[in-house]
This record gives sequence, structure tokens and C-alpha cells, in this order.
Amino acid sequence: MPRPFCRRRIGHLPGKWRFFPEGSSAASSEIVTLTLDELEALRLTDLLGLYHEEAAQQMGISRATFGRILEAGRKKVAEALVSGKALKIEEGPVELVEAPGLGPCHRRGIRSVPGGYMMSPGKYGYRHGLGLGSQGFCFCPKCGFRNPHQAGVPCVQERCPHCGSALVREGSRHHRLVEEKKNKNG
Repeated sequence: MPRPFCRRRIGHLPGKWRFFPEGSSAASSEIVTLTLDELEALRLTDLLGLYHEEAAQQMGISRATFGRILEAGRKKVAEALVSGKALKIEEGPVELVEAPGLGPCHRRGIRSVPGGYMMSPGKYGYRHGLGLGSQGFCFCPKCGFRNPHQAGVPCVQERCPHCGSALVREGSRHHRLVEEKKNKNG
């Protein structure tokens, strides 16, 4: 009987989910897919300079598993850079945990599910605080209105003064879905 899959904890979501070589289009590029746990392993070791043991503890996995995830992530990034391929970051079975220093409006209610992560219900419905920081903008998906984000107030609780729609945080998963839908429709 195989061991049960161990959820990988991550403390960061990327601001951008796709990177393309200069001069290429999304349609013409070959794509290398990097998972969120591979990105987190790269962030912890290569950006923050943590040792493998400490980084593995933060992700809630063994050091050996961490080493395999890190090796796979580095290989994919190297392939994209050397071969001139696009790099796409995709969700996976991860658990987004609260990073130190974030206030109560950024608490996560996210649990892992096969093939992605899911936000769990909070006081105001589903939580949308994904750790995007206290700066940035709230965005209206219908008319495009942008308003500076107010720390401690989820964008979804604010309404557009022009059309009355609920606002969405720029850079969030919901914002990406709105942009993808716009691009498909024209």
C-alpha cells in the first residue's frame, strides 16, 4: 500500500502566472509547466536562502521529497530559459498557509484538493485574501473601474460606483479568470 500523499504547504502565490520569451506569442510558444510546490521550493532555497531541511519543514514534507521537488523545478526553469520556451505556473494539490507578518484580512481559508486548492467559507462567504499585500487595486470585472485597495477590507465587499458590481482584487485568481474570458471572447 503506498503512502498517502502529503500536502505541500506554500506561503506565496505568484503575481504573474505566465512568462514568454521576448518576441514570441502565447499561441506560438512551447510551454513548460511549473507547479506551485516547485515554485515554492525555488523561492525558499534560491530566493530566501534557506537550507533544504528548514525549507522542507516549512512545506510540511520530508527533506528527500523537498530535494526531488526542487530538482524538478530547477530543471523546468532551466529548460524554459535555455530552450526559449514559455513558462506557465499551475496550481496543484497544495495548502496555502499564512505567511508571517500578514494581518487578519489576509488569513487563508484554503484547503488542498486534487488538482488545485479550494477556498473555504469564512464569515462573508468564500475568503478571497490570498496574500496580495496591502497595496494594489480592486477592479470591476464589468466596467473596468479601478480603486486603490484598502487594507483590511476584502475587495469583494466593495461595490463599483458606476455599475454596482462586486470588485475583484487585481492579480487574484478571479482577476485572471476575468482576463482569460475577455481574451477568449474577443
